[in-house]
Amino acid sequence: MIPISLPSMGQEEWEATKEPIFSGWITQGPKVAEFEKIFAARHKVKHAIAVSNCTTALHLALVALDVKQGDEVIVPAFTWVSTANAIMYCGAIPVFIDIDIKTFNIDTTQIKSKLTPKTKAIIPVHLFGLCANIDEIKKMAPNLKIVEDGACAAGAGIGDRPAGSLGDIGCFSFHPRKSVTTGEGGMLTTNDDQLAERLNMLRNHGASVSEEQRHKGPKPYILPEFDMIGYNYRMTDIQGAVGIVQLKKLDQFIDERQKWADYFTKELSSIPWLHAPYIPTNYKHGWQSYVLFVDETKSPMKRNDLMEFLQQKGISTRPGTHAVHMLGYYKKSFNIKPTDYPGAFAANEYSMSIPLHNKMVKEDFEYIVNILKEIK
Repeated sequence: MIPISLPSMGQEEWEATKEPIFSGWITQGPKVAEFEKIFAARHKVKHAIAVSNCTTALHLALVALDVKQGDEVIVPAFTWVSTANAIMYCGAIPVFIDIDIKTFNIDTTQIKSKLTPKTKAIIPVHLFGLCANIDEIKKMAPNLKIVEDGACAAGAGIGDRPAGSLGDIGCFSFHPRKSVTTGEGGMLTTNDDQLAERLNMLRNHGASVSEEQRHKGPKPYILPEFDMIGYNYRMTDIQGAVGIVQLKKLDQFIDERQKWADYFTKELSSIPWLHAPYIPTNYKHGWQSYVLFVDETKSPMKRNDLMEFLQQKGISTRPGTHAVHMLGYYKKSFNIKPTDYPGAFAANEYSMSIPLHNKMVKEDFEYIVNILKEIK
């Protein structure tokens, strides 16, 4: 079985965990700080703030922007459920927008029609590692705060501008399906000093200083002040140590994935019922996933039957992700019909991710291509 994804980790990551384990400093500390520093440098931002996962990053981003009960936040209808859930955590209302089926990203032409006096922010998703068109979003809604959901997009960018530097706050994931991983884990990025200070406090219960700062200070026995309600969304130093090693491999990982994504695109172009990922000019894809669109009007079998066939042939697949408006809670709570967002509906029904990760070898890629070409 060729898995849909597999983290690329080994001896170097294992060795890195020993220092925090033997030092006794396991919670957020110097390794997290080092990880934050190099992540910020790689993504060309002033501040990076590590957290427990990307969902908590999204939540903190909205809290830091003072999104609260009754506010509206625009979000694409086709994304992982946590993007919308984070809005609900704040008591705010997710306002869904359809996607551009070519890119699977938010359809920027629909933004203006969704703006109301209650609209507080927008969360464009850099889905599968392809950045949303942030420049166009700024034109459509110049006064709106932008939270980039870059869960899939570490190392991606537009021109020389990396994901996470394009909006007000960026949010990243280090889940094992991502190109670099810390097991679980997330990162916030921003160029705003005040937002960075607020995010730093919010992730640590609202404390005025971190545990590391307090323990290294002249009076470690004095507890910090708590002037705001915060959360325990910290990353551990064990994860930070792994993240340092992984991040140093990020560009190598993406280059390898780009090479094999190009191979897939070239080799599968002869199959008329499979549409390869679309990449706009001057965009650098992060290739968290390679997601095809299955045209069932031409395909010899339906998308789900195709996935079952490939599973039997030892090839793991998944839908790209899901249309949030079609999930039980959101469908019932907002009284939404599946076809209210036709692009998201189509992506939900016809997208298919095939294996693309750094543990694969040439024979894996060739086998996948050959099996798909044999389907008549």
